[in-house]
Amino acid sequence: MTHSPETPEVPIRPHTVTAAEVVPGDLFALSREEAAQDRWHVVTHTLPESPEVIRVTLRPPLGGVDHEEALRRDQRVVVAGRRLDVAAVPLVSSPALDGVQFRDGDRVRVLRAVDPLAEEVTYVRRWGAWHCDEDPAASGATDDDVRRWAAGADREGDVVRHEPRPVRAAEAAGARRVVVTGLGAVTPLGVGTGELWQGLLEGRHGIRELADEEFDGLPVRVAGTVPVDPAGLLPRQAARRMNRAAQFAVLAAREAWADAGYAGGGTRESGLDPERVGVSLGSILGDASVLVGGDRRLRDRGPRGVSPLTTPMTVPSQAASQVSLDLHVTGEARTVTSACASGTEAIGQAVDRIRYGRVDVALAGGAEAVVTPAIMASFAAMRALAEGDPSAGSPSHPFAKDRDGFVNGEGAGVLVLESEEHARARGARIYCEAAGWGLSADAHHVAAPDPSGDGIALALRRAVRDAGGQPADVVHVNAHATATVDGDLAEARALRGVLGGRGVPVTALKGHLGHLQGAAGGVEAVAAVLTLHHGVVPPTVGCAEVDDAIGLDVVRGGPRALPDTGDLVLSNSFGFGGHNAVLALRRVA
Repeated sequence: MTHSPETPEVPIRPHTVTAAEVVPGDLFALSREEAAQDRWHVVTHTLPESPEVIRVTLRPPLGGVDHEEALRRDQRVVVAGRRLDVAAVPLVSSPALDGVQFRDGDRVRVLRAVDPLAEEVTYVRRWGAWHCDEDPAASGATDDDVRRWAAGADREGDVVRHEPRPVRAAEAAGARRVVVTGLGAVTPLGVGTGELWQGLLEGRHGIRELADEEFDGLPVRVAGTVPVDPAGLLPRQAARRMNRAAQFAVLAAREAWADAGYAGGGTRESGLDPERVGVSLGSILGDASVLVGGDRRLRDRGPRGVSPLTTPMTVPSQAASQVSLDLHVTGEARTVTSACASGTEAIGQAVDRIRYGRVDVALAGGAEAVVTPAIMASFAAMRALAEGDPSAGSPSHPFAKDRDGFVNGEGAGVLVLESEEHARARGARIYCEAAGWGLSADAHHVAAPDPSGDGIALALRRAVRDAGGQPADVVHVNAHATATVDGDLAEARALRGVLGGRGVPVTALKGHLGHLQGAAGGVEAVAAVLTLHHGVVPPTVGCAEVDDAIGLDVVRGGPRALPDTGDLVLSNSFGFGGHNAVLALRRVA
């Protein structure tokens, strides 16, 4: 409810007249002070009460209740230089809300009806507090505040309307809720989600010195490497046909599949229609060493020295295809390549495939193995890599004053996603809801982030909106935070802008793991799911002192309890070239 469309947009030009000159339709204020406060009324009726006194009936210009004023005929009052159609100004009263039982999802609309130019303000009740849509950073109002607004609305010239949360009828078709039922990970902290989660909570890191001869002479020789040979955990014949990233992916997918309660072996053994299951993995290069090794053998031994498996083992899609082969998934096997946002975008795409009925179950995440001499040398040439002795602590310092670059890493993280009805029908344990996701592009630079953080903020807002939430619902952020100077600042600026001044706990895992590139989004999503499931936020390793310019509540020193004032956790991934992806997860009862 704002100004009537029939009301001409005539500028308000206050000037004084006597009460005797006032006529119905005048926009009227009792004094210049009230006019300065934009406290106006429409004169709906005038009635002479005596030779000296005139009685006027007044109504707020945007609607409300009438009240009367007795004025001396020579009394000076203020008019606005414009008149309204009295019949177009609604006569409305704000009902009392004393006996109303509020529920989360209810809305209250508040209009300052005495101000002709006012806009209606909407408050939504979430987690027991009322949050303003127009100012998400503002602290929430209480139920008593809302009842007080309604009780005083007619007196103050306001209109307060309560809109109960609608009861939604079951729909025959539409978007389905997507839930997480299984987790798998291979990381520098070890093989398995147990090793990952325990290492995160204990504040350990998996960054090591690269001792192999091929790394001799490089300016930086530390990386987050998986501490076991994945080929040794797979059948020998199968491992020989997989690149290192695909080996990571298959191991993580097998763990996630079993964790979801499915039978070992894949879809057939689990009684699933393989056409209703999909794979969606992110990867930038997959395993860069295969192509490098093929080129080396070509130069050393000639064309006959190059394996026929070189090409199929080089493509970034090998991880998704090998997971599909291993578990007999025939619905689809997609690969997403969007730099360091690849894993998160792959999860988001899988969410949509399930939402809209393309598949019922999906294995989604990321896998990468790019700790190779050429890649390390390239990152070093960009001055992007951190240096330091891993035995003295993590060389990666997310959000810290002394951060000076990221640590390259490898690994895989995979989630099993399902439609909620599919999961509940089989009695599956549900970790959380994969509630939404958001994408954006910086369009700024081939490698550097946009310092304004506008692109990141857009992805954050889209993820929250896609989840059907508000920034006030966010209780934790698993940040991308690679420990580069500009990247961490841009992300922090975006988070402050979207979340406002609320102290949302933020953690960054690059100090534990290094930057796993295309696998980062998958592994960090696994950690975000476990954070929701256990109600504990892992600390940020390597951040001895937070940069003053960050302005975030960075969790350090030890784990912290997850706040219970909201239900959304965000997992951020941002990549070279301006790729931004954010995943929104929601806790379930």
